[in-house]
Amino acid sequence: MQPRFGLRLTIFVPTTRANNPPVVEKGVILMTTVQDVEEFMNREVDAVKYALSHIDPNVEQVVQVIKECRGRVIFSGVGKTGHIGKKLAATFASLGTPAFFVHAVEAMHGDLGMITEEDTVVFISNSGETRETLAPIPAIRSIGALIVSISCSPSTSLAKASDIALTLPVKGEADDLGLAPSNSSTEVLVLGDAIALTIARQRGFTRQDFAKYHPGGALGKQLLKEKSMP
Repeated sequence: MQPRFGLRLTIFVPTTRANNPPVVEKGVILMTTVQDVEEFMNREVDAVKYALSHIDPNVEQVVQVIKECRGRVIFSGVGKTGHIGKKLAATFASLGTPAFFVHAVEAMHGDLGMITEEDTVVFISNSGETRETLAPIPAIRSIGALIVSISCSPSTSLAKASDIALTLPVKGEADDLGLAPSNSSTEVLVLGDAIALTIARQRGFTRQDFAKYHPGGALGKQLLKEKSMP
């Protein structure tokens, strides 16, 4: 007779290509969901490796001007690169570089007033030809802010309109159609993070500095606790 109550042990085994082989149906190999996810992740990893092997030497100049910027670092763009710009602005700010994001379209409807001649504006556009991204540049030029750009080629309209242009080559997007921003957005995210972290390192940014800008949450509590310890 089986006991009425008892413990049941469930063992979860990680799914890999080895124990999750492709399904064959009518002679056609069907990829599993895990294999699909793995493939697309690897495509983006390969894109980052490609970007890593094509680092633009101008990145040294970009790091220098941001370190010397007396104003704020302002990221701008539209679409998916706009979302990446917002994240990068948050990263720079969290590491002690005053930064925020201005949507390129909103800039044309009053948000240009957020920008001063002491600021550095970083425009992000993979194609470098997006009309909405290019539109604010003449006005920002008249304000006097420094213009930095990140695009796929030094010959793009965006690169030519910039004081400093960073080229970030992208061989194609990760999706099967080669259309959805994926490789391009991941590459610029990794590059932007790397620039922010480089500046933090060169400035000697410490855990105490980090605590100053992160007083909330579990991380903030831990850092503030460390700061108060003798």
